[in-house]
Amino acid sequence: MSVPVSMNEVFFSPVPRGLEGLLAEELRMLGAAETRILPGGVEWHGDWPACWRANLESRLATRVLWRVGHGRYRSEADIYKLARDLAWTKWFTPDETIRVFVTARQSPLKSLEFITLRIKDAVCDHFRATHGSRPSVDTAQPMVRIHAFLSRDTATLYLDTSGEPLYKRGFKPGTVEAPLKENLAAGILMLSGWRAQSDEPLADPMCGSGTFLAEAAQMALGIAPGLGRRFAFEHLRGFDASLWDSLRKAAEARRQPARTLPIYGSDIAGSQLRRTRENLAAAGLEHCVSLSKTDLLEYSPPASGGVMVANPPYGVRLGEAEELAAFYPLLGDALKQRWACWRCYLFSADMNLPRAIGLKASRRTPLYNGALECRLFEYKMIAGSLRVPRQ
Repeated sequence: MSVPVSMNEVFFSPVPRGLEGLLAEELRMLGAAETRILPGGVEWHGDWPACWRANLESRLATRVLWRVGHGRYRSEADIYKLARDLAWTKWFTPDETIRVFVTARQSPLKSLEFITLRIKDAVCDHFRATHGSRPSVDTAQPMVRIHAFLSRDTATLYLDTSGEPLYKRGFKPGTVEAPLKENLAAGILMLSGWRAQSDEPLADPMCGSGTFLAEAAQMALGIAPGLGRRFAFEHLRGFDASLWDSLRKAAEARRQPARTLPIYGSDIAGSQLRRTRENLAAAGLEHCVSLSKTDLLEYSPPASGGVMVANPPYGVRLGEAEELAAFYPLLGDALKQRWACWRCYLFSADMNLPRAIGLKASRRTPLYNGALECRLFEYKMIAGSLRVPRQ
């Protein structure tokens, strides 16, 4: 069965808050017919090939959700009826396992757990009535994910075309505590203005598990972030395997051969560098990035100018408040003394960083790492003093 090419399908792609505008632009480049920016994501219209390309090539989206139902509600019974009346059997079979996810904003209903159960019951009751059997629930690795979003008086139901979140690129075995999600890292690189297709140097002197480095290398080599993984839409009825194969091959053809890139990473911890090397090797990028074991405070920039991006330690990652108070001024001194002619970007949840670091940020971009409110601080390091008096 072939997939219809209508541009009237409606999708919603969540994204780390603060990156909605960048995602809307990216989706338009991938074939979205129209976009609407909403808090925490982008609603967009497109055909199925655009949906598949978004899954395969978006560096920013967390998921691609396909809207299958929408209606007003006053009670749990209204949501059950909305879900039961949908044509689930057109989209998947009772052999696929399912899981239901519910989120809400200003909903008057008391229990999201009960709503989750009622939607699951509605789907299973629909299958029993039409096929005599029902899909099983798998809370760990479901083949079909059903998402519901409740506003004050409307319910919207989606089928998840992605499966695992899209920031799971499919290659990264190594992790560190409180990792930076890959799509947020890609968004920070885009916000920095780093030119991926040029020879502009990029450095991360606190590279942790190497998320910035891997994302930058994939961007520089034109590697679609989803080439190493599978997607939930492959389980849906109507999936056109031949068309999907042609889209994948087109993306693979745009992938440039691995080469040494002007991308540099460093960390004071050998264990972090081992994770970085492991992750880069898993992505086939181990020979593309230059790594060294160095303290940021003693790090010599690898070029006379470029972009430096870092997620410096803060909160529980560094320890006590007095350690932060001692570290940030030293970081400011290092930037001032060593990083002239670089654009430096520090991503942090610590709103005291600019004052403690002693440098004036030229831009502060609000972003969220999950539910944690953060800022991307930009410092354009030029010859001469940028230091501001500490109080």
